[in-house]
Amino acid sequence: MTTESTGPTVKDDSFHVFDTTLRDGAQREGINLTVADKLAIARYLDDFGVSFIEGGWPGANPRDTEFFARAQQEIDFKNAQLVAFGSTRRPGVRAAEDPQVRALLESGAPVVTLVAKSHDRHVELALRTTLDENVEMVRDTVSHLREQGRRVFVDCEHFFDGYRANPEYAKSVVRAATEAGADVVVLCDTNGGMLPAQIHAVVATVLADTGARLGIHAQDDTGCAVANTLAAVDAGATHVQCTANGYGERVGNANLFPVVAALELKYDKRVLPEGALAEMTRISHAIAEIVNLAPSTHQPYVGVSAFAHKGGLHASAIKVDPDLYQHIDPERVGNTMRMLVSDMAGRASIELKGRELGIDLSGDRDLVGRVVGRVKERELKGYTYEAADASFELMLREEVEGGPRNYFRTESWRAIVEDRPDGTHANEATVKLWAKGERIVATAEGNGPVNALDRAMRVGLERIYPQLAKLELVDYKVRILEGRHGTESTTRVLITTGDGVGDWSTVGVAENVIAASWQALEDAYTYGLLRAGVEPAE
Repeated sequence: MTTESTGPTVKDDSFHVFDTTLRDGAQREGINLTVADKLAIARYLDDFGVSFIEGGWPGANPRDTEFFARAQQEIDFKNAQLVAFGSTRRPGVRAAEDPQVRALLESGAPVVTLVAKSHDRHVELALRTTLDENVEMVRDTVSHLREQGRRVFVDCEHFFDGYRANPEYAKSVVRAATEAGADVVVLCDTNGGMLPAQIHAVVATVLADTGARLGIHAQDDTGCAVANTLAAVDAGATHVQCTANGYGERVGNANLFPVVAALELKYDKRVLPEGALAEMTRISHAIAEIVNLAPSTHQPYVGVSAFAHKGGLHASAIKVDPDLYQHIDPERVGNTMRMLVSDMAGRASIELKGRELGIDLSGDRDLVGRVVGRVKERELKGYTYEAADASFELMLREEVEGGPRNYFRTESWRAIVEDRPDGTHANEATVKLWAKGERIVATAEGNGPVNALDRAMRVGLERIYPQLAKLELVDYKVRILEGRHGTESTTRVLITTGDGVGDWSTVGVAENVIAASWQALEDAYTYGLLRAGVEPAE
């Protein structure tokens, strides 16, 4: 008999949050997790406080087998239990003799999830066996694993489609799993085609007819995975399977974070350890970094735009009471409210944005009016400030302080691109600047004209402002705006710069992409010096 691994004691078994990012989530196109990646994500999920972490399919590939061996040695699970995933035994072979079932035991995981067929056509066409044999495969495998001391969950694959085709057979699989000792039978919307009302009706009926403890696994092909999961909970399911950030095959799975937030904040279910919900935004973004995908800016609860307000009407109401246009306090999920400044902004938007930046504008209506007018005028020319907070803050401070922050002044700049006979290109820039009464001429090469200008500016200014050595160009975006005269067009450049502590974005607009880039670079360097606490030179 294989001994099971130790893990945290389940404190409250009445409701399960089951995460399958490391198995089902890893099937998303573009995600390819190493063992080190899986270990790092498992630590984050355990810190977040999910009940179970499905680590993969041991025995199916060397990576998952290694993960289970290392996870038990390298992770001291505080909240979650590790789960091994696999299938029921093969037709015509006893579970005790099936190598795949043996691999599940050898993984050492205290919990096993078995995938079982519950759609009659899948049994006959995919498994190529009889309906009765499939039921016996479920019963035999669950019983064997229970005899070996494992807790067993059964995922009924394609359950809702199978229920629609043959409800009595689908329910017979649920009964067989429960009678054999499965703690939870999970109804899977494998193709993701169901809608909330359909999920609710089926879960309620199956619960009443079988008496089994039911869970839900929803794919997001109709965009309803989170809603379907909550509909199943409404119908009596007490086990939800999700993935971090909704990662998964095709368009993804039920997203762990909005599901958990809804359970905690809307259903008043305590499914996480005390204080864990406030870490949700941080953990969502950390996992996105590990899988090398940009965090979704518009993801509910944790996206940077989840509590961002742009319309002037919204801002006016939020100034009175933030709850008037926010369904929760963003700090409850570790996020923050943001005011976006655009041509839709009114006085309230500007006042709130100023407050966010530490500038009190509430007592100066004329100043606020000038800023509103200037924003609208500049956005008409192509500037955008909702994505360039640093440029807006510089403009705002210019109005408040009666002039720009003159750390340096540009006399001229020049960028040259040389096309060489061997097909390569050389990029060289020369800048002429004034800083602290000194005229500076600096030249540098780069891997493009903008990079050459950036390097030349550094060469010229770092001697006077050593704080600039920490600055790094993080991102560079170019947008061609609507043309005005024939083939001419206006170009908008957004530059994101970092100093190792934080990032900020600046904007430039001109008919020439290099000129627009220079504007954004000037603002980026000026803001970097402002952040560093440097006093203006002139």
